[in-house]
Amino acid sequence: MTQRSTIEIDKIGSATSPLNLARTVTIVPSNGRSARAGDVVVVRVLTDNATYNMLELPTGRLAKVNPGDVVAGVLGRRRALKGFVGDVPETVAAGDELHLLNLGGVIGQCSGHHSSLNDAIKVEVLGLAVSGDSIQNIADVALPARDTLGPTAPLVVIAGACMNSGKTYAATEIIQLGTRAGLRIAAAKLSGVACLRDTLNMQDHGAIATASFLDCGLPSTVGAGDLAPVAKSIISRLNESAPDLIVIELGDGILGGYSVESIFEDAELREAIAALVFCASDYVAAWGGIELLRRRRMNVDLVAGSVTDSQMGEDYIEREFGVPAANVRRNGAKLFQIVKDQVS
Repeated sequence: MTQRSTIEIDKIGSATSPLNLARTVTIVPSNGRSARAGDVVVVRVLTDNATYNMLELPTGRLAKVNPGDVVAGVLGRRRALKGFVGDVPETVAAGDELHLLNLGGVIGQCSGHHSSLNDAIKVEVLGLAVSGDSIQNIADVALPARDTLGPTAPLVVIAGACMNSGKTYAATEIIQLGTRAGLRIAAAKLSGVACLRDTLNMQDHGAIATASFLDCGLPSTVGAGDLAPVAKSIISRLNESAPDLIVIELGDGILGGYSVESIFEDAELREAIAALVFCASDYVAAWGGIELLRRRRMNVDLVAGSVTDSQMGEDYIEREFGVPAANVRRNGAKLFQIVKDQVS
């Protein structure tokens, strides 16, 4: 391995949190092999971004990223319809210029972004973090994948048409109302790009235990292929807390590159799903989600999301699609009751 040096980190991205990095790390300028998703990379921030300039720390707190900051993150991929798109370059070495792709500190080569955002923050690679003779990678401490699920508490799965469709809002409402009703509820996020915000939000609403794909060594689920073994590992871990119910959010949409569809292609997981909530922003998205999931042998039990923000939306979905609908903001109790009835 090439010559080592030590460096002080100003800010540590939450995507590195499984490794519990210290402020002082040992780095090497390159690793002599192809770069891997999950490798810990130390970078210096080169540019600013007026609309996307915060980094989530391992505590969950957000910190402003400033030019000159030394930041630790992980290499990863992103395919955000309303955010950044980027990939892990084939190789990574000191002096390379990459980009900050998300709040959690996932770093890669940005190839595009949503029109509402400015260019992704540009960073210069200072080196790759090492422990012993190996590049540190979040997969080093990952939960092992599982081929079988085994006994489990009933699963409530929240899927959506795309990112920002109301999935986390629906998940946290179910968690909160279920907790107030005396249920022990565990929660997970099975797909998306690494960030602690959603699982911390679930904890804040009463979840007794949480986990995500990050615990399985994935900085994102882009290109992950079959997510079923990851899902089974996470669900198995959550069952150790003896929950009455497990609420699962599938980040991003059921289409879009985050491997969400593979969850519904697994017969064992389909059998364990007691209730399926689908979040959509409009009628076409709601209809499309219902039909796509039916093709994967899953029936949507409830439609939520911004399509239900008006009573007209609820009424239309129930009348035209024959599926119950409920709005989290206006009538969270209805949403929870439909889910509770489905699980019972």
